[in-house]
Amino acid sequence: MSSLHSGGRMCRCDHDRVTARIGVVHRLQIPPDRSRSIQLARGTSHPGPNRRTARDPAQSPDHKRVFAPVRSIPRQRVVSLHRKTLIALHRRKEPCAILRPVFVSPWRLRMSRLFPERTFLAGKIFFNFGQSSIDCVVRRLSEEAATLEMESGLGVPERFQLRVAGRKILACRVIWRSDRQVGAAFELPGSVERPSGEERERSSDALMRGQMLALRAALDHVPTGIVLLDSSLRARLINRSFRQMWRLPDEVADSNPSILTLLHHGRDTGAYEVPDPELDALVAERVRVIEAGDPTPIDLRRTNGDVVRVQVTPLPDGGRMLTYTPVTDIVRTSDELKLLRDALENVQDGVLLLDSDLHATFMNRRMRRFWEVSDEEAANRPTYSSLVRRLHRASAPNLPTNELAKFPARRVEEVKAGDHVRDLQTPDGRRIRAHCTTMANGGRMLTYVDITDLTQKAALLETLATTDPLTGLSNRRHFLDCLGAEWSRFQRYYRSVSVLMLDIDHFKSVNDRHGHAVGDVAIKAVAAACLDGKRKSDIVGRLGGEEFAVLLPETSLSRARIVAERIRKHVISAQIVAGKVQFGVTVSIGIAEATVSMSGIDTLMSAADHALYQAKAEGRNRCIAFAPPPPASKAAE
Repeated sequence: MSSLHSGGRMCRCDHDRVTARIGVVHRLQIPPDRSRSIQLARGTSHPGPNRRTARDPAQSPDHKRVFAPVRSIPRQRVVSLHRKTLIALHRRKEPCAILRPVFVSPWRLRMSRLFPERTFLAGKIFFNFGQSSIDCVVRRLSEEAATLEMESGLGVPERFQLRVAGRKILACRVIWRSDRQVGAAFELPGSVERPSGEERERSSDALMRGQMLALRAALDHVPTGIVLLDSSLRARLINRSFRQMWRLPDEVADSNPSILTLLHHGRDTGAYEVPDPELDALVAERVRVIEAGDPTPIDLRRTNGDVVRVQVTPLPDGGRMLTYTPVTDIVRTSDELKLLRDALENVQDGVLLLDSDLHATFMNRRMRRFWEVSDEEAANRPTYSSLVRRLHRASAPNLPTNELAKFPARRVEEVKAGDHVRDLQTPDGRRIRAHCTTMANGGRMLTYVDITDLTQKAALLETLATTDPLTGLSNRRHFLDCLGAEWSRFQRYYRSVSVLMLDIDHFKSVNDRHGHAVGDVAIKAVAAACLDGKRKSDIVGRLGGEEFAVLLPETSLSRARIVAERIRKHVISAQIVAGKVQFGVTVSIGIAEATVSMSGIDTLMSAADHALYQAKAEGRNRCIAFAPPPPASKAAE
């Protein structure tokens, strides 16, 4: 049982007779945009017995008069039993509150039971025949309505469809809205709401206003700065991205500034990467472009390093739409590519880039000079096949004349095959080393390096490393290398190989009598005689001092003796001139042939040297062949 203190008299009513719907007064959710709400006179002064509030004349007869508590009572519940009755139920043995009537519309009473359940569900709003959607969070949910929260409630149309996780799609209409929340009531299937005359008159305006609000909300969320100008070039709309991009205060942006004011704001804040004397000229030029409606994009560089691409679009009403697109990454990449292209253009090596069809997409200045291609021809992307056929600019080194016509086709096939390195030779004797690299897009990168100096120096170094500087013959190391190769051939194929060892007779007396310069002349004369007497396949080397050696590949001992005699006679016939003195020299020659009993080239050289000392012992100026010593048993006999 509960007590009702009304009109200064205490009455009781049976709790079981209360059959109306109960709602918690202090948790009632009322839309913030409604002009009236239930008045809860908490903590106010006591109005006195039998004191009631007057009916609001603006309220319709359908409005119900309810009683609100004068002072706060714990866990108070309000029950609507009759149009003019309000019963307050409290805990047992607790005093009643003095209630005073407040007039509230039936819609507001119905809203008291729309959101009894707090939720945090993900939802999605669909409209425009499902082509547009907005993500939202369902904060409160009941069987009849819901409170939705999103980034901006301005873009939500009056009617839409709501999809909540675990529920079917619900048709909704907006009851109230704020900046970030929307109150929506669910429409029953098949129900048709008949709008009043005033609502029908305002439906088109509300629809247009909703579309404009949705468009404005969309423009505020795009990353591109947008400014809409009227025919007098005053800003009708400046979106959020533009304000943030140029740090434009809201009070300036909302005051419909002129385009000149906006440009002066950028100038005064030092946003343009332009020298101070040129700022006014830049502003004047921008105004001229906007007035002319020139749609050509212009990149503006800012002092913070960012780059913004500005484009003007004329509108049908004579206004302009300015778009400011951040293109910092694109411009930086373009700058890096331009820097790389300039670097490749000026390198000393030739660079040629081919696409997957072997068309030249880029060739630097060095390659254009090499192929004798003009800038216009290079821009037309000639084929690689046409380049390698231009006057046979390069071919394989030492290629026979009858093979020159076949080389371009072979060269194209090599490039198609992929990565490789190829040395080329130009008609004037230069050496070019071409590196071919396969690119990620299926193309090829060819680099051409002039290695003429390198090859010449390499040949010079090889000559210095393998020849004797005084005579031009092979030095000791090179001669022994050649002998080692012939020895391997002898062991594998049993091909004959012989060696001659030569020594100038009485060379010390020549140096003592005529000097070392004349001795060098004598050494050169003997070297020339050896070259004249040898065969084409023979190799002559100077082992040191006045000692020489001749390698005779595939030559038996008898044939080697013939070559040795011919060389000895050429030496005798050579005349050496030292001032007014003319004299000749002789040589002693030892001959040895490789046998299977020899262990290596050292044994063969030792045998020829032994024969040489034997020739000197027998009187010099003669050729002696090495003969192996007889077995010990026969020597004893």
